[in-house]
Amino acid sequence: MSTQTVTPTTSSEIGGGAKKPPVPKRTRHSFGHWLRHNSWRHVVAWVVLIFALLPIVWVVSAAFTPNATLSASSIIPAHPSLQNFRMLFNPAKYDKQYAGAVFYVRWYVNTLFVAIFAGFFSVLLSTLAAYAFSRFRFKGRQVGMLSLLIVQMFPSALALVAIYLILDQIQTVYPAIGLGTLWGLILVYMGGALGANTWLLKGFFDTIPVELDESARVDGGSHAQIFWLVILPLASPILAVVFLLSFIGLVNEFIVASIVLGDPKKFTLALGLQGYINGQYTNHWGPFAAGAILASIPAIVLFFFLQRYIIQGLTAGSVKG
Repeated sequence: MSTQTVTPTTSSEIGGGAKKPPVPKRTRHSFGHWLRHNSWRHVVAWVVLIFALLPIVWVVSAAFTPNATLSASSIIPAHPSLQNFRMLFNPAKYDKQYAGAVFYVRWYVNTLFVAIFAGFFSVLLSTLAAYAFSRFRFKGRQVGMLSLLIVQMFPSALALVAIYLILDQIQTVYPAIGLGTLWGLILVYMGGALGANTWLLKGFFDTIPVELDESARVDGGSHAQIFWLVILPLASPILAVVFLLSFIGLVNEFIVASIVLGDPKKFTLALGLQGYINGQYTNHWGPFAAGAILASIPAIVLFFFLQRYIIQGLTAGSVKG
């Protein structure tokens, strides 16, 4: 009887394993199938994109259009010019009606001063409060957290009268932080953002394992050392996001600044630029648009500088792990 040797012909047979299933071929759908099932997604995306970009394009066009008006501005300026930008820094050369009444550079510095300091101190206080609510168990903890949440339900406009009266009383004792001062405005902004920032940061701290605190405590670390050396480095993404959101909100804030500040030299950009379009400076829409574009530069620069933290920070506190 002759024997016949069977030689494996595939790599799966040599290794003794099961054959790999064939890779399914990708089905190519017809244009009609795409039109019926996927075209609406593209239509919605383009509508949303146009809706978001059209106001920006309009403002940019008005900024480069000399003597632009609200109704006469076009999408593409016929004769683009930097005249509106020059009017911000040298108004007397173009229109003597509001020469000397515009302090754009001073408004810019005031805005950066208020946004940076108010954003920094609000994030610092919110971080301390969030760490206490997340890690410590003390009497009144639930009441305090609930109070911060309830306060956020009411708009800041309801507190304008109280803010005015409080700062007016503070001015008689400490004029440097009273009514009409930038430091007084910073104090108001710090209190206004405390609740929302605390809840956002607490959600992130809850995702950091408590075992890290216990390990550091075994090594002899105090609560302050654990907070500054262990927790804060891990919380850098959410801190960057909170500061960015606070900075953008403070640059655009108008209502509270209009109540606290009265001297045009101490105006912020949002408050100062309003003078270009409310009739005081005869509706200069061109300089208003140019000033708005320049005002957006710090937020854009900060956004690109912190962009690697944004996605991680925004999603980290959404679930508790």
